[in-house]
Amino acid sequence: MLFSYNWLQDYVKERLPKPKELEDLLLLHAFEVEGYEKRGKDWIFDIAVLPNRLPDAGNHRGMAREIAAIGRLSYQEPKRKPVKAQKGSIKPISFSIAAQSLAPRYTAFVIEGVSVKPSPRWLKERIEAVGGNSINTIVDLANYVMQETGQPMHAFDYDQIQGNQMRVRMARNGENLVLLDDKKIALPEGALVIQDAKRLIDLAGIMGGKNSAIGEPTKNIVLQAATFDQAAIYIGKTKLGIQTQAAQLYASGLDPNAALPALERAAELLSGLGGGKVVQIIDWYPRKTLPAKIALEVSYVHSLLGEKIPETQIRSALLRIDCKVRSRLQKKHTLVVEAPTKRRDLLTPEDCIEEIGRLFGYENIKPKFPSSPLMPPAQNSELPWREHVRDILVAAGLVETYNYSFTDKRAPEVFGYDAGQRRELLELENPLSEEYFYLRPNLAENLLRNVARLERTEQDIRLFEIGKAYWQSENRPQEQWRVAGVLAPGSFHEVKGIVELLCERLGITECWFDDFQQTPLRSGKSLWNMQRSAECKLGNTRIGFVGEISRALSVSLKMRQNVAAFSLNLEAFVAAATAERTYRPPSRFPASVRDIALLVPRGTKVADVLNVMEARGGQLVRDIDVFDIYEGERVHGGMKNLAFHIVYQSEDRTLTSKEIDALHDRIIKALEENPEWEVRK
Repeated sequence: MLFSYNWLQDYVKERLPKPKELEDLLLLHAFEVEGYEKRGKDWIFDIAVLPNRLPDAGNHRGMAREIAAIGRLSYQEPKRKPVKAQKGSIKPISFSIAAQSLAPRYTAFVIEGVSVKPSPRWLKERIEAVGGNSINTIVDLANYVMQETGQPMHAFDYDQIQGNQMRVRMARNGENLVLLDDKKIALPEGALVIQDAKRLIDLAGIMGGKNSAIGEPTKNIVLQAATFDQAAIYIGKTKLGIQTQAAQLYASGLDPNAALPALERAAELLSGLGGGKVVQIIDWYPRKTLPAKIALEVSYVHSLLGEKIPETQIRSALLRIDCKVRSRLQKKHTLVVEAPTKRRDLLTPEDCIEEIGRLFGYENIKPKFPSSPLMPPAQNSELPWREHVRDILVAAGLVETYNYSFTDKRAPEVFGYDAGQRRELLELENPLSEEYFYLRPNLAENLLRNVARLERTEQDIRLFEIGKAYWQSENRPQEQWRVAGVLAPGSFHEVKGIVELLCERLGITECWFDDFQQTPLRSGKSLWNMQRSAECKLGNTRIGFVGEISRALSVSLKMRQNVAAFSLNLEAFVAAATAERTYRPPSRFPASVRDIALLVPRGTKVADVLNVMEARGGQLVRDIDVFDIYEGERVHGGMKNLAFHIVYQSEDRTLTSKEIDALHDRIIKALEENPEWEVRK
């Protein structure tokens, strides 16, 4: 916002600081100065007035008051001269408003017998100094008073107002108006307009209509200074893309008590330039805006600022920004601060203390060490474990990814949610789009979408994510930390191995895998391949799933490769994790390895075979590893080939070949007891 140095000087008794000193003063205590430059005998400052300060500091009087306050100078302004309506020869204007909220205050002077002519030099220079264009005395005076007081004004040609009627209302769909810049606009619903008896004449608070503009033939005017609804002005200017200083001021929220004094100032200046007399005063102000009263404890000022500023200086600072201050009789060292209505940003004790601090000078507050004891924050016991899980998965070759905590509107159909799962979904009240319609109920679905996108350019995809899932239970939203991963290409045994690795590194010994049960049965596509999936359990509690993704879902998501995934309740995992380890010393005696291969039906679980071998082998079987699973063309009849390494070892002696062979034969005979199993020799 542009400010004239010479114009500011009119409102300060003492000499203003030099331009460079003034820039430093404002930067330290008030606003950013974008720059300043010399124009003739004047200096023009570009000052970034904050939006919440536009009502009081977005004008020359307000900025001069601010400079006087921080520079401890004496502020002065022209004495207000009340105006009374005189007898005239023209008919009065009939004013009405559709709803009180549209304009908290509407004031206007009907002025008879004006003379429209070019502005005098002093007025023209001031208008042009702050970026305006000189039009004529009437228009320039309205702009001058806006720059001086911050109150936007608009002048109508009285004789162009049909029926002597003016009404403020909301625009209706399909209405049009030609503005002062000769542009015809289609008015959006919600914009504020003013109409006469037959037509629209003003886009209120933004720009006037061409049909009521001031011109050389104008003899009588209606000079308006209103306080329009700031939300309506903001919506109107945003939808139309029209940016004017008046609209910016209205959208920031004006002081209704400033409207009439601004009109009186305009009438005073007009009497010396264009003549004319005020024959009607319109002042619609049904609900007065009163100053905010704030109780301020001096001790609270000291506590918040960390400096014992004397009460006299506290009072002085508040008085310099036009507040009224009195002591509270009932409570010692408590002040009652009455903030001016133009300072809409002063509502709480903290607002007042901020003003005291910046006027006192934060640079004058001596730095001190904290006097209160420093307590470390409570340790989050889950966070280190989550980091440990992250490190384990990265070491296993997976890449961490971060997805949005949302899923799209089509997710229930794509992933085959049953009725219960649909009821558990948490729908956003105001979603940005259909892609972010629900909070995600799990992490696996978004990871699968990642795979579908990455497959276009990548061949080997190994992703994981740690985050929260959300659902609704008993009409209350729930959230839970989870970890999920996907492998493409991948198999059930690979993701099972990753989960087993997690359990081993986290010290979890009670984790096991059970048959995957879908209850109730889903009505659409299943996420998992029922034949190659399992529930992951801790004790008897299900904590997640591992397995391969169903073919139907892979086709739906256009995934070309076989995809495997795991999804786990991380909170349950962390709760079962322990840093302690049970140490089993290695045997001092050598181990011997034998292999077994057998054909089994494809539906046979590896765990069933392992259970038979471990039971028959006893304590001398140190370990059994699956090293091959084959389901190819060379194995027919719905069978698959399983191959195992069996490690034999004793804790107290070296096993002989005869002992090992005998034990190995016992295991083979135990396997052959199942008629569907065939040991390959």
